[in-house]
Amino acid sequence: MPRRPLLEFEKPLVELEQQIEHIRQLARDSEVDVSQQLHQLESLAARRRQEIFGALTPAQKIQVARHPHRPSTLDYIQMFCDDWVELHGDRRGNDDQALIGGVGRLGDRPVMVIGHQKGRDTKENVARNFGMATPGGYRKAMRLMDHADRFRLPILSFIDTPGAYAGLQAEEQGQGEAIAVNLREMFRLRVPVIATVIGEGGSGGALGIGVADRLLMFEHSVYTVASPEACASILWRDAGKAPEAAAALKITGPDLLKLGVVDEVLPEPDGGNNWAPIEAGQTLRAAIERHLGELSSLPEAELRDLRYRKFRALGRVLENTSQSADQAA
Repeated sequence: MPRRPLLEFEKPLVELEQQIEHIRQLARDSEVDVSQQLHQLESLAARRRQEIFGALTPAQKIQVARHPHRPSTLDYIQMFCDDWVELHGDRRGNDDQALIGGVGRLGDRPVMVIGHQKGRDTKENVARNFGMATPGGYRKAMRLMDHADRFRLPILSFIDTPGAYAGLQAEEQGQGEAIAVNLREMFRLRVPVIATVIGEGGSGGALGIGVADRLLMFEHSVYTVASPEACASILWRDAGKAPEAAAALKITGPDLLKLGVVDEVLPEPDGGNNWAPIEAGQTLRAAIERHLGELSSLPEAELRDLRYRKFRALGRVLENTSQSADQAA
């Protein structure tokens, strides 16, 4: 049987996985040598998995980004962050479980880690509000970032949310204002900020902790101004056109790297990070340490200036394209 839930486009792998498990069971129950057959089937499964994941459409990448077994913020913290101490509360009476944060060590370097946190099952997802933070979550994140700035701790931000919570109570508590304050205040931080889209980066919910000196994203993560379902409902009044919307929105790593929105796309193991989470953690740690090494050597004033100029440059490609079209006309 398959070891973990398979997505729709992974169905061709089901029969192979079942054969592999059946042969393993035979090997355990008898003395027959099946190592050669097992090796051949495992090699074939690996090749097919590589072929499938090497040609994913944007809509399929969304499914991978939303996979329930995809490593979460807490998973990465446990993989490579030592002496982790979670910090709670926004000091206004709220402690949002959809957006967590705390202090830890990355090697010998103390860091502040914040990130969205989804659940593994329905019960945990309800407790975590499916990774959709309320205003209290963004205010907690800003309080922790201020703490990091005061004690000169680099900030690591992990983005994984379909968007900020859009319920009536969240709006009454100032959801837009809380995110807007974070956007403004993160530009003044005097410490390096590295954000990574580890799963789904949706709308303002992602931006609320995404103003960074380096924005990284995994190969099968997505980063979008609106979910494809919402975009399709708005443009065509038909959520069924979400695959077309996903392609048009340019939400994948290669597209965003080309547009200058992200700074690096991190490779994933064949089958996605949920197939080999330890390998994914090693890849992420190496990238973070490399970028931290580059950013830590910069003076504070230069660091903030470069961060400001990075975000001011977004959209310049489209503006230049529009101007060239006007001149040609």
